[in-house]
Amino acid sequence: MIKDAAFLHILAVLLLPGAWAQSSGSRLGVVVETKNITLPAGSQAVLSCHSPRMMWTRDRLNDRQRVVHWDFVPSTPEYAVERILDMSPGARQRLYNGFNKGRISISKSAFTDGNFSLSFNNVVSTDKGVYTCNLHHHYCQIHQSVQVQLNVTKSPRKEKRYWDGEKTVFVVLLGSSVVLPCVNRRPLWREGLQEDQQQVAHWDFQPPGVRPDAADRLVDLYASGERRDYGPLFAQNKMSIEEDAFTLGDFSLTISDLKPVFKGLYSCHLHHHYCGLHERRIFRLNVGPPKPSVPTTAPRIDEPKPSAEEVERPRVVNVILPEPRGFFMQQLGYILATFLLLAFIVAAVIVLTRRRKKRGLEYDLRRYEQGTMISGGEISLESTELRVCSQQPLNSDYKNNLLRERELSKDCNKGFDGKLWK
Repeated sequence: MIKDAAFLHILAVLLLPGAWAQSSGSRLGVVVETKNITLPAGSQAVLSCHSPRMMWTRDRLNDRQRVVHWDFVPSTPEYAVERILDMSPGARQRLYNGFNKGRISISKSAFTDGNFSLSFNNVVSTDKGVYTCNLHHHYCQIHQSVQVQLNVTKSPRKEKRYWDGEKTVFVVLLGSSVVLPCVNRRPLWREGLQEDQQQVAHWDFQPPGVRPDAADRLVDLYASGERRDYGPLFAQNKMSIEEDAFTLGDFSLTISDLKPVFKGLYSCHLHHHYCGLHERRIFRLNVGPPKPSVPTTAPRIDEPKPSAEEVERPRVVNVILPEPRGFFMQQLGYILATFLLLAFIVAAVIVLTRRRKKRGLEYDLRRYEQGTMISGGEISLESTELRVCSQQPLNSDYKNNLLRERELSKDCNKGFDGKLWK
């Protein structure tokens, strides 16, 4: 079953682009969706075809779906946008400033001939600025804008009209009349047929080996409620489409009791001639073997039914995403950078410690040398003093020992002073 599905998928990839390109280039419409569907025989298929733009609102062309309005940006430092007037097919044109009543207007047949030009009578100096013509079709989702610049002059020789690269510029004489053009003659803005005759949806079936222009028509649907079935499958309730398709915008085709003869291309065509909408959605339906029947002899196991009071716990699904190729190199770079930083810190600590030890040792040596010199001088002085003073022993010939000691001390002091001065 899996091999057959894979083969069909490859075949569809090879064959569908040619068929779709051939059909999309035709007048049938633009292909906006393509799908491959494989279902077992006997099951039910739902070919979804949705389009909110085809929802039928019974627009009779006399409501506020189409609107035109002119905006004005004066040539003043404020540059504030002002609404001048607006108009829709089912209402009169509305002026937002009483000063412009009878002076500014749009043709009453604007929505018939597509001419929404703005007419000025008695141009004044305050009319100078940029004007924007805005065309809206809310039902068909169309929005267009046209800009025109109006300049006022007092010299007749300066009157002119030119293109400045972005918009048309009118230089008008003060007190004269001017028409700012805004023309859209597309059929969209004209009165046409009723809405129920403009919207059409139909399904086509193209069996294998049949060209797109020879496809079989299955059903035609009209917004008015008319329906035309071209095959017996709708009468047999094998195929069906919702009755309120144009109200919901859902034109899905449901096929029940699939059989191998239903295999082929199904296309949903949506046409809205009033809005210029032409779309196609193509589905390739493959019918596989039927589902295997469930054996009736197998023992049936009754599963316990969850009680109403039991609260279902949330299920957590762990999704493991593969790491990118550069993830390992990134982590390795982080590790190497960390090691280099640590090595730098350790080296700085070692260098600072060695420098401090070296300075302390030099300081101790200097201190030791100075102490040695001082202590050596004291010893030498003391030894010299003892040596000089003990060179001549006391003589007992002197009658007075005290006098002899004084003389010896004087001699010793003289010798010590001389050595110090030297």
